[in-house]
Amino acid sequence: MLDLERLRALHSVATYGSVSAAADVLHVTTSAVSQQLAKLERETGQKLLERNGRGVRLTDAAELLVAHAERILSLVEQAQADLEAHRGSVVGQLAIAAFPTAIRGLMPAALRGLRADHPDLRVLLREEDPLRSMPLVSRGDFDMALVQDWNNEPLPFAEGLQKGVICDDVADVALPADHPLAGRDTIDLKELAGDPWISSSPDSICCGWLMRTLRAVDSEPDIDHMAYEFSSQLCLVAAGLGNAILPRLGRCDVPPGVAIVPLAAPLTRRVYAVWREEAARRPAIRAAVTALRAAVPADLPAVAPVPGRPATSRPAAGVRRG
Repeated sequence: MLDLERLRALHSVATYGSVSAAADVLHVTTSAVSQQLAKLERETGQKLLERNGRGVRLTDAAELLVAHAERILSLVEQAQADLEAHRGSVVGQLAIAAFPTAIRGLMPAALRGLRADHPDLRVLLREEDPLRSMPLVSRGDFDMALVQDWNNEPLPFAEGLQKGVICDDVADVALPADHPLAGRDTIDLKELAGDPWISSSPDSICCGWLMRTLRAVDSEPDIDHMAYEFSSQLCLVAAGLGNAILPRLGRCDVPPGVAIVPLAAPLTRRVYAVWREEAARRPAIRAAVTALRAAVPADLPAVAPVPGRPATSRPAAGVRRG
């Protein structure tokens, strides 16, 4: 009979491309993965890995076995979810990936609520950009991810994932206090054409979005400074080095020398929780979504209909908020 953990090791090698990468994901040593694969070769009577330069590649027999392993592991996850649903208890472990502002603006209150309401649930939180976190959920590295998309640029969702709306978030423009338009009640993005801008790091979802958003109003991005944290961006704005577009969720204290001006045509992003279809029945997934919705700050707007996206109601009055 094929051993499940050995199939998992082979599947990880196929997914991540090497024995060492599989070991990192499985939180074991490279030697342990190699031993599992050697035992699987003896069980199957087939050679599964071949040398390929300095690495390895899967044999035809391994590719065949990996296809079965993917289905087997999916069925195991479904069985675990069904058992948890049958028991109705929020227990076990839940690994969540979230983008930085969601970690700052949502996760502390949500985790506190989960710990109080479900003490037998262990939550593991990691910071990941949505471009990375959704594939990691699809592969099974995380049980859930918090991701975002903008009203002017929806995020494509991979097949096999389900999503639940957590909240809507609004972005404002941060200007140096001595900017000629800093005293305005609202501002049109076109009015800032030609200004220098401060962006998130180039590998983040926000950087690409900012560049496309500016180009959409015929403003070629002039970006000299990039910083991943919004608090760092605000410090650069305060120094007069450029403007920034910052969402309200998890925004830190605005330093002196910065003026926050709402946009006349608001830019909003929708925050979602995503999880694998196989895990949809897990009580832990439902509990986490409930806790996240309860943690939405009161100063964010109610979730309003966005063209092409369903509306969702805000938490009822009296629900504890972060």
